[in-house]
Amino acid sequence: MRIEGYDLPGRPGAPQAEALRLGGVHVGVQRKAEVVGRVPVQAESAVWELDVDVRHVDGWIDVGGPWVHGGPGKRFLYLSWGAVDGETFAMFRRAKLLFGDIPGPLLRSAAGGEGTLVARLGLTDAEGGPRCARVRPPDLIWALA
Repeated sequence: MRIEGYDLPGRPGAPQAEALRLGGVHVGVQRKAEVVGRVPVQAESAVWELDVDVRHVDGWIDVGGPWVHGGPGKRFLYLSWGAVDGETFAMFRRAKLLFGDIPGPLLRSAAGGEGTLVARLGLTDAEGGPRCARVRPPDLIWALA
């Protein structure tokens, strides 16, 4: 699967851009407890390619792997925001993308190998800061590419 983030809060002219850039803020995807693929807040966009395990259980599709968090029926991905200082990443906020928000036919098509599951979302919240908490459609668009 692929996550495509746009409209990062550190872009020129954004309300909190200067403070976020000066704070060394980055966003990355959480793999187990580690945040990887970190992108600086002033980047034009952020794209993460992830391998997600898929299995069929009693007629349902379940996902797993190091990127996937939560128990059965409650699986999700984290996009984590933090301040970077050298190799140190001090997380202060996370956005949660729930697999349960993916339309069933779309998830089945992706699981069947008919394309790549893509999540597209803006990474700036209504106040101009890093998007956090549960991100739901229409703020998050799931598609097949």
